[in-house]
Amino acid sequence: MTAPTLADDLALARELAARADALSLARYRAADLVVTTKPDSTNVTDADRAVEQAIRARLQQERPEDSILGEEFGIEGASPRQWIIDPIDGTANYMRGIPGWATLISLEIDGIAQVGVVSAPAAQKRWWAARGAGAWLSDNGGEPRPLRVSGVSRLTDAWLSFQSLGQWDDAGYLDTLTALSRSVWRDRAFGDSWGYMLLAEGVIDIVGEFDVKPYDLSAVITIVEEAGGRFTGIDGTPGSHCGNSLATNGLLHQQALDILAR
Repeated sequence: MTAPTLADDLALARELAARADALSLARYRAADLVVTTKPDSTNVTDADRAVEQAIRARLQQERPEDSILGEEFGIEGASPRQWIIDPIDGTANYMRGIPGWATLISLEIDGIAQVGVVSAPAAQKRWWAARGAGAWLSDNGGEPRPLRVSGVSRLTDAWLSFQSLGQWDDAGYLDTLTALSRSVWRDRAFGDSWGYMLLAEGVIDIVGEFDVKPYDLSAVITIVEEAGGRFTGIDGTPGSHCGNSLATNGLLHQQALDILAR
């Protein structure tokens, strides 16, 4: 059997996103949405579970040799090719009827993100990328357009998204965040995957986050980097397994790292 190309994998990931969108939109703002609390005190809905189950079922059909890591059902299989799924990134937004949520689908090969799709059906936006193929956005089902990060080169001109004050405070980095925020032009808390997608679109310039898992980050890494940005942990380590993140337009990365260094 011929091994799939990254183009094949990206096509499959976009198909999976379309399936996920249909399921999540059907339960969005539903009066009977079922919400439970997981052992880590975070919320999960019946939609989260249904979306992940549907994606897993399709992957088991199309890529039976690959492993799967999902937020709701953990890891399955052992393969250098691993699909990473966040069925609804921004569950709190989903629960409250705020459209800032998305399904995240990624393929990592030997631990390196190669394909990423972020699909936000309530906002009618979908972003995607594969290594060497650029990063793309479709608004309202329209023609895809390429993404490119900003050309901002000075922190004093930059827009920072810090995601959540609580994250930085719990990690012991609140003073460091304050120092970074005082160095930039504007700062706002664009939550979850949305901030990274604004970065890839060139709308903002820096995103930092703590208390994150591979399924929160893997899909956005390929999109940010294929749009010309840079993505690491707070200490400069690459990849989705750092537990924290720093994403920039590339031009600002070392400047931000210098301030965040402990």
